[in-house]
Amino acid sequence: MFVRDRMSSPAVTVTPDTPFPEAMQLLRERKFRRLPVVDKDGKIVGIVSERDLLYASPSPASSLSIWEMNYLLAQLKIEEIMTKKVITTTPDTPIEEAAHLMVTNRVGGLPVVDEENKVVGVITETDIFKTFVEMLGGGEKGLRIYLQVPEGKGVLAKLASAITELGGNIVSVGTFYGASPEERHLLIKVRGVAKDQLVDTLEALGDHVLDAREL
Repeated sequence: MFVRDRMSSPAVTVTPDTPFPEAMQLLRERKFRRLPVVDKDGKIVGIVSERDLLYASPSPASSLSIWEMNYLLAQLKIEEIMTKKVITTTPDTPIEEAAHLMVTNRVGGLPVVDEENKVVGVITETDIFKTFVEMLGGGEKGLRIYLQVPEGKGVLAKLASAITELGGNIVSVGTFYGASPEERHLLIKVRGVAKDQLVDTLEALGDHVLDAREL
């Protein structure tokens, strides 16, 4: 799966000369948290977040009147508060790499740009979260098994073979780091097999079932 499969497109953008009130209204109406800033050719030149706009707003304790504040905000352009160093991704980037980029840089979304640096979409933490839920079979009925397995070749093959022999069907599989480099944790969702039967079979393979429940 790639970024293009989960990004929002076309992207809603603003320009450097967009007035502050217009950008704020756009964020509130569309329920966005950030807006890419593009030049006249659609190329990325910055990004402005809801936090940037809120920080730029006058404090409620300000001595300015509401008319004075509105006047000042109307004069404020996005280029004055936008972040110019933008972390971006591309449509062909694997979605897990985009997620890693967000986690590493502590950002909640990335503008998606083409080879000419033109904004073609946006991918957010919500898009990633939805993909994570889908990958792990969230909302799907089945037997959820969480187990500890040794790190090594053929572990998944043995597991899949054992489930198939029992007449089960694997709905989803997720792998996670264990407590040490010698072990992994697996989260699988299976249909068509009894819980006790599957747990006994997996334990016999040398795997340690940490949790098993019907959903």
